[in-house]
Amino acid sequence: MLELTLIQELAMQLSRIIVDDMMNRLSVEHPKIMIIYGARQVGKTTLVNRVLSKTGYKTLYLNGDDRDDMARISSRNTTKLAKMVQGYDLLFIDEAQKVTDIGTNLKILYDRCKPLKIIVAGSSALELANQVQESLAGRAHKYLLYPIAMAELAVHYTPVELEKQLEIYLLYGMYPDIFQENTIEDKKLYLKHLLESYLYKDVLELENIKYSKKIRDLLELLAWQIGSEISYSELGQKLGLSHHTVIHYIDLLEQAFVIQTLRGFSKNLRKEITKKPKIYFHDLGIRNALINNFASLNKRNDTGALWENFLFMERSKRNHYGKFICTQNFWRTYTGAELDYIEGYDSTLYGYAFKWHKTARLPKLWLEQYSTHCQTITQENFLEFVL
Repeated sequence: MLELTLIQELAMQLSRIIVDDMMNRLSVEHPKIMIIYGARQVGKTTLVNRVLSKTGYKTLYLNGDDRDDMARISSRNTTKLAKMVQGYDLLFIDEAQKVTDIGTNLKILYDRCKPLKIIVAGSSALELANQVQESLAGRAHKYLLYPIAMAELAVHYTPVELEKQLEIYLLYGMYPDIFQENTIEDKKLYLKHLLESYLYKDVLELENIKYSKKIRDLLELLAWQIGSEISYSELGQKLGLSHHTVIHYIDLLEQAFVIQTLRGFSKNLRKEITKKPKIYFHDLGIRNALINNFASLNKRNDTGALWENFLFMERSKRNHYGKFICTQNFWRTYTGAELDYIEGYDSTLYGYAFKWHKTARLPKLWLEQYSTHCQTITQENFLEFVL
């Protein structure tokens, strides 16, 4: 029986890593616009409200889903925009990707309404990124908010307590609301609702994709192949889609923070394989909901794949929040030698093998050709890797 007490207690007190950085940036007289990206339901609005509760700023809140708010913030009229924010210290725009000409209007507000502070949250990188990239050059600081990170849990719990809940994380993922559900059945229902109601919404709406079933079918195929190299052509044949359409859909799903691509590493040795990427899910709860499998780890044949996905995403969160700038790849040869994960810092490479049960013999070719910085990550030492 899985124990839920610890994560239930966590629900109402969990802090997010970027809060302190946001507070520091808000403390200057005229900070850059803060833009928070992330998948739906990862807690962007809750995060901003927590930051605002610590500031005491008089705040104007607008929501891109509200028709009246949309009209107010979409005018491109300097006089109207200035009047709208007059008397306020801070403007918070939620669901900003819905706002017409969001980039132009933010530029006007930033340039003409000093010292107004501005925070913007958007559920998808697709349209928001396109609209603000050029308009706000040099005026914005961007954050990506992931589902809950192990580093955020570690603020509240001891290493032993984190290890005790590992199975929960691998089966039900790290969405904030998962930590508020009282029972295993409630967790399953939440994930299925999230899958059906929110997961594809940005991709379908913003790209006007008519065949939503194809997106669902593609994600299900990808869910069965986490930790394995994928072939765009094979996926296309199974779905009745062209090679290029599969690539396009995968790119959209990556921009919508549903999946993340990892590519092969090579220095052009003949034995190395680099063409096929691996796909991981931002959240394992979503992945398991796609294939409708929440069986305990001792009853599964994909535990190793779950472990690999978990470690890759937690390391990605750690690198992003910690501002570690590095390349990320995997490495495999035609003869079967492989490393699940490679990080590159300048001229130094670090290789990792992910093993659920036991350590692995590290590949001799890698050690000879590239780096002796190589390690196996298991249940015994994973916290050091992800924290």
